[in-house]
Amino acid sequence: MEVRSFKYKVGVYEKDELDLSTLFQEFLNQSFNGEVGATLIFIGRVKSLSKENVKVSHLEIEAYKEYADRTISNICREVKEKYSLSYAGIWHLIGRFEVGEPLVVVLAAGRSREEVFNALRELVERYKKEPPLFKKEVYIDGSYSWLEE
Repeated sequence: MEVRSFKYKVGVYEKDELDLSTLFQEFLNQSFNGEVGATLIFIGRVKSLSKENVKVSHLEIEAYKEYADRTISNICREVKEKYSLSYAGIWHLIGRFEVGEPLVVVLAAGRSREEVFNALRELVERYKKEPPLFKKEVYIDGSYSWLEE
């Protein structure tokens, strides 16, 4: 099945380069030739508390873009094949993010909700570990910590 191309290829984007409204609309407008029974959207946001319950001021994210783009593309392709999805996509933003701001979007579409839920979980778990993304959590007191995932 042919999926119309999206304006934004999967990968890493500066915060101001990616229009989430356009991305979501393109995803929702895909017909997938009537073969899709489930579509899921995951949006990762900046939390106000760290894992250690320290108040977060903001998050700074950097990437080795070329390698991150390639890694994200490979993750999407592998998960799409593994779960026989019609579509799998990950877009990760880089830059400075305030509490509550979105920083990653993961989209998945397939025949049944079971395969799509499983695929979405794998897409999320893999983007958190595999691409070279560097996240610095900055706290209200000015201290910071580099996050492992």
